[in-house]
Amino acid sequence: MSVRLKLTLSYAGFLTVASVLLLAAVWLYLLRYVPTHAVQTIGGFVPGQGDLIRAFGPVVTVVLLFLLVVGLVGGWFLAGRMLVPLDRITEATRKAADGSLSYRIDLEGRNDEFRELADSFDAMLARLEAHVAEQQRFAANASHELRTPLAITQTMLEVARSDPSNVSPAIIDRLSAVNTRAIDLTEALLLLSRADQRSFTRAVVDLSLLADEAVETLLPLAERRGVTIEASGAIALTLGSRALLLQTTTNLLHNAIVHNLPEHGTASLITAVDDGSVTLTVENTGEQLPPQLVSTLTEPFQRGTERIRGDHGGVGLGLAIVKSIVNAHDGTLTVVGRPEGGMRVTVQLPAAASGAAR
Repeated sequence: MSVRLKLTLSYAGFLTVASVLLLAAVWLYLLRYVPTHAVQTIGGFVPGQGDLIRAFGPVVTVVLLFLLVVGLVGGWFLAGRMLVPLDRITEATRKAADGSLSYRIDLEGRNDEFRELADSFDAMLARLEAHVAEQQRFAANASHELRTPLAITQTMLEVARSDPSNVSPAIIDRLSAVNTRAIDLTEALLLLSRADQRSFTRAVVDLSLLADEAVETLLPLAERRGVTIEASGAIALTLGSRALLLQTTTNLLHNAIVHNLPEHGTASLITAVDDGSVTLTVENTGEQLPPQLVSTLTEPFQRGTERIRGDHGGVGLGLAIVKSIVNAHDGTLTVVGRPEGGMRVTVQLPAAASGAAR
């Protein structure tokens, strides 16, 4: 049976039972004052219980049948009115199953359970639509980024094949560089997928130690580019994957170095402990960035400046990986442009519980 039919039968059954109980109560109350047999009095004839039953029985039967019909018809109508929002939600579910994620219920009326369900479903559809669009855009960008090094490799291999005796060291070095970039891009894509799936083991991690390790790793790059690195702050304990959080710190410092002023620039890392959270702030000097550009830097394959040539040019996934890792650790990522030039990136993560820290 459909839900509407079940509700109709429930309404009609409840109305009939309530009517029977009401008539039974009235009948039992009257019988207390009616004699068992008819009594002949001076004023006339007083009927007995049998006379009342014969007179009252057909009327009760007709009334109960009438109430049953009213309950069925009224219940069917009321159930239909109440289930209209559910029909709209079901229609939206069918359209979403067919791939139409742009449909919205937009249920009007009072804020009842159906309105709450419809609003939650609309919010879910909006998130799904945004997620699917992001995945499609990411797949297109990844395909484009991978196609470039593969096409270059194919061209250089064809040149070498056409004249094997004239393969210069420059061609080999170029092939090696292009292959390295393709490998870096593939590893970055795998890391991004791992962060999105949250497939990692959590442990207590000190962000200040990760900052020191990132500085030690990227110090030669900073020296070659004339960038001064400053690291300071307090012990900042959080719960998460040490490898992923180290990747986050390294990516942020790498961006701060390569997107910096050509001479005498600075990059700083500061860790701090706030009420129930820890923060890692990375700042760098550099050119002023418009706000509309800063808002897109966490998207995959977006760069703050033109593509960087030379060593450690990156693959355009640095801040996208950072954003995914921070989201997987239930944190927040804030990217703002500094008024004097450069950028400030703040990572806020939940602090490790005292028991876990010990």
